[in-house]
Amino acid sequence: MAAIVRVLSRVVNKPYRTKDLRHESSPYLNEDGYVDFAPDDIENPRNWSMRRRTAITMSAVLLVVNATFASSSPSGCFGIWDFDGGGRSYHHSIPTWLLRRSFGVCPLSEFYGRRWIFYISFLLYLAFNFLCAFAPNLGALLVGRFLTGTFVSAPLSNCPGVLADLWDPLQRSNAMAGFSAMVYMGPALGPVVAGFLELKEDWRWSFYVLLWLGGATAIIMLTIPETYAPTVLYNKAKRIRKAKIPGYENVQAPVEASDRTLLSIYKVALTRPWIILFDTISLLCAIYMAVVYTLLYMLFTIYPIVFQEKRGWNSGVGELPLIGTVVGALIGGIIVLVDTHIRQNKIERGEKKMEDFVPEDRLPLAMIGGIGFSATMFWFAWSAEYNYVHWIVPTLAGCFLSSMLLLIFVSYLNYLVDVYLMYAASAIAANTIARSACGAAAPLFTNQMFDALGVGGGGSLIGGVAALLAIIPFLFYKYGKQIRVRSKFAPTKPAREKSDEETGPREEPIQSSESLSSSTEEETETETERV
Repeated sequence: MAAIVRVLSRVVNKPYRTKDLRHESSPYLNEDGYVDFAPDDIENPRNWSMRRRTAITMSAVLLVVNATFASSSPSGCFGIWDFDGGGRSYHHSIPTWLLRRSFGVCPLSEFYGRRWIFYISFLLYLAFNFLCAFAPNLGALLVGRFLTGTFVSAPLSNCPGVLADLWDPLQRSNAMAGFSAMVYMGPALGPVVAGFLELKEDWRWSFYVLLWLGGATAIIMLTIPETYAPTVLYNKAKRIRKAKIPGYENVQAPVEASDRTLLSIYKVALTRPWIILFDTISLLCAIYMAVVYTLLYMLFTIYPIVFQEKRGWNSGVGELPLIGTVVGALIGGIIVLVDTHIRQNKIERGEKKMEDFVPEDRLPLAMIGGIGFSATMFWFAWSAEYNYVHWIVPTLAGCFLSSMLLLIFVSYLNYLVDVYLMYAASAIAANTIARSACGAAAPLFTNQMFDALGVGGGGSLIGGVAALLAIIPFLFYKYGKQIRVRSKFAPTKPAREKSDEETGPREEPIQSSESLSSSTEEETETETERV
């Protein structure tokens, strides 16, 4: 029986079976009388083994691969349409951005937990992909793409929340690097696969590939357990009440002390991302990330211009240089790993304590990436302008451009999570809305822009904008603390204000809040909602 229990436990990626948990005569409560995680509590996701947390992270990141791959894969097969199977071709002038994605992100995971948001949204995405694959006309395909884009957007905002649930701030850098790499690798690999499919098959095959990938991922997805601490504590409180332990019959989790009616949940869930979007830090990060994401999706139009139209390569081979951006994303991930290793060594040598790190310590990678973004964009633009320049030169430029973009992406995602903590899903959702809207609109103007300005001129315009925006991480690095103090979404604002009055500006409260129990985070969340 013990072997069966271990097998079933491994299936759901938890180190325990819920039905086998036993409560002590005195359940652990925090200072306010709410159920909380005891030290080394096996139910606390951050106390799970490295192997288990890694497995959950990989499962969540695989969902992101589906989202990003699906966003660009069909675009390579949409030159010619044949809906009735009769061999007749229909050319449509409908902009292909309508077919890529549509995001309706709401951070419902902050109320219902991560697990069921993953399950429900991804299964609906898979179901509506069948509508796309077997669409009888263009209208059905557009509806299908809208709905699949809406439902598959959940992993992009939910996955960073899972990473924050499982990893401490230092470890999260590595996990976020994997997430960000998939955000870049998925869209880059999509056109490569679609380009070769276009040579032999029709456009429906791109959706068949998505269905196969999604079906395999759905099985793995079922191993993702609940990781959101307030939801875990809520379930724990219910079990304690059910056990009828004397003196604890009416014990509650912190989340139960707030207004949890359906109306209030949807009111906050549907409005909070938009409110946070216009918070100073969130807004400037969203603007920068929107430019980065716009360029990412412009590349899927720029590369065919450079390698197919200008050099005469076919649709399959012409997409292969995009693999350079995949390599670049991996290089960027390695840089993040090295940076994390350096920080870890400083802690082990006693040069710096974990609590001494502040959110702004995430920004040096964005500073490097911002300068590199502009420089590599100019390199790519003018090496791609002239056909006599060997194809490897713009391909290498695209490789390092991808590395710089990933450094920006990882740095800002970690910065947003550190700044907003338990509002991370809302902050990431707001950021996802902004950058995805810009990324979706990119194909509307890319061809016209590069036809008018040329590859060199168009790329130089992007590089110039990148140079102007590169100042943002430097400003945050110097003034971020003062900006956070004024943000009502800063979860440690009361503690920080007290510290400012008594002992001058300090950053310890930010990191201590990272290690606070979920009960304290939920109380802060409730107070903020009241404000």
